[in-house]
Amino acid sequence: MEEIKGMKPKYTIALKNIVEEHHLEILHRSANYENVRIGNYNVARPSLQLIGFFDYFEVDRIRVWGRSESAFLATLSPEMREEVLGQLFSRNIPVLILCNAVEPDPAILKSAQKYDVTLLATDMDTSEFIAQVINTLRTALSPRTTVHGVLIQVHGEGLLITGESGIGKSEVALELVKRGHRLVADDAVEIRRMSRYVLDGCAPKMIQYLMELRGVGLIDVRRIYGIGAVLPKARIDLVVNFVHWKEDMHYDRMGLDEESTTILEVKVPQLTIPVAPARNLAIILEVAAMNHRQKMLGYNTAREFLKRHDGKIDTGDSFDE
Repeated sequence: MEEIKGMKPKYTIALKNIVEEHHLEILHRSANYENVRIGNYNVARPSLQLIGFFDYFEVDRIRVWGRSESAFLATLSPEMREEVLGQLFSRNIPVLILCNAVEPDPAILKSAQKYDVTLLATDMDTSEFIAQVINTLRTALSPRTTVHGVLIQVHGEGLLITGESGIGKSEVALELVKRGHRLVADDAVEIRRMSRYVLDGCAPKMIQYLMELRGVGLIDVRRIYGIGAVLPKARIDLVVNFVHWKEDMHYDRMGLDEESTTILEVKVPQLTIPVAPARNLAIILEVAAMNHRQKMLGYNTAREFLKRHDGKIDTGDSFDE
């Protein structure tokens, strides 16, 4: 698979984008608020820091404040509150977010102003907010790469079609769109690793929903076939590699050979499909998608056939029975 080469940058997201997406209230805006960027997708609560434990403290994490932190702070004297909050805010954390519509203790607002740290608030439950903001950070900061190929969702399975230029990837994708399936990206596919086992793919904004057909040019699939013919992104479940048919080449006829490829350190199942005249590749990919789903549900036709075959041999029964 050919990846479009480039440096692997450390991605970040602007704090103001997080504020806008999650409708956060600004209690104190730091002087550099417009320039604050978050590059760590881990979110932390400052519970241990309130008792002075700063080992393994990552200063660039978003800090979230909940009811338990407020309850602990209320047990301290005014002098101790100022001291423990000073230890936290003086470390130049990017932001502190108060959840559960907590009424901010005056000492918190005072420390935020003194050390010029952005202080935000939300009425969301702490756990719910952390889950949502982590999802935002995972999407924005996830490792990514761009590959040459076509991504299309067939029967709910995301198929990444690869192969050399001119082999017919776009033509097959167009036929699949006509058969009711949905195009995600043509020519260039941006892939993000959403977790250890999950890859998502989408099209670069510049060419989203566009398809290139040699002899015709660019077409807008959404405008020609309707909004139901496209998807903004899809999970990549199976890689289908198109190769030119060669008479002297061995191709798997039973389906027992299980290929895979690795993208962004995620192992993805792969099929190698030989391309030859008179082969209906659209139907083949529909069957490949459904067969892959069966395998994910625990049924492998080739293995079941082999088990049946070996059973006949072991028992001496006729293959005609």
